[in-house]
Amino acid sequence: MFERQLEYIRSVTDFVPDTAIVLGSGCGEFANTVDVVASVDYKDIEGFPVSTAPGHNGRFIFGYAGGCRVAVMDGRVHLYEGYTPQECVMPIRLLKLMGCKNVIFTNASGGINKELEVGDFMLLKDHISCFVPSPLIGENDDSFGVRFPDMSKPYDGELNKLIMQSAKENGISVKSGVYAQLTGPQFETPAEIKMLSTLGADAVGMSTVIEVIAARHCNMKVAVISLIANLACGILDKPLTADEINETGEEKKADLIKLLTETLRKM
Repeated sequence: MFERQLEYIRSVTDFVPDTAIVLGSGCGEFANTVDVVASVDYKDIEGFPVSTAPGHNGRFIFGYAGGCRVAVMDGRVHLYEGYTPQECVMPIRLLKLMGCKNVIFTNASGGINKELEVGDFMLLKDHISCFVPSPLIGENDDSFGVRFPDMSKPYDGELNKLIMQSAKENGISVKSGVYAQLTGPQFETPAEIKMLSTLGADAVGMSTVIEVIAARHCNMKVAVISLIANLACGILDKPLTADEINETGEEKKADLIKLLTETLRKM
């Protein structure tokens, strides 16, 4: 399957990216800043999962950003859309085959740690994956990685350092923390948030961790920038809505674009 998918992309463009950027909910504006060489819609790739979540355009964009050769995932797929973990990480494995050595993920999350505020960026230093099925379950593909990949350092120290340097130089506040992925699509209950807090999670979302696992399995260097789009259930006495995510993304889009672009310049 991957052979045919890669063959189709190569029939559209021979562009070879070094770094992948995965754009999550509320983070899609960065795609409009890329000096585009080519684009490929997910729906045109054989056997490829198609984004159905609002604001996820469902296409690869190939081109230049911050002087780097990038492949941008303008939208991702999620477990709550009905996809399996293996389908959710198919794009990551294909990016590896395209030539990507590094991947920077973005997402929108709910803040659990009371030191986090809406609009903060949180750089992941670790994650909690035990609430979602591993994408590595099943027969191992040795061409991607080993059967039992090490996860003691899922996030690349050098990439995180570059992001922090870019943030400091541009006056952008970036905190760090632990992120937990749940399946969604429902938001969490107050009791679930209390549990996650007890386990050490600073923020929670419905994506990313399984993709990080697949990327590390493929020996890609990984960093994740999470936008705290709202405060998790029970932190404030009000119901949660998806509208908050897009509103926060709109407010912080300039900072995210600057942060990604300046980090790419340093790579």
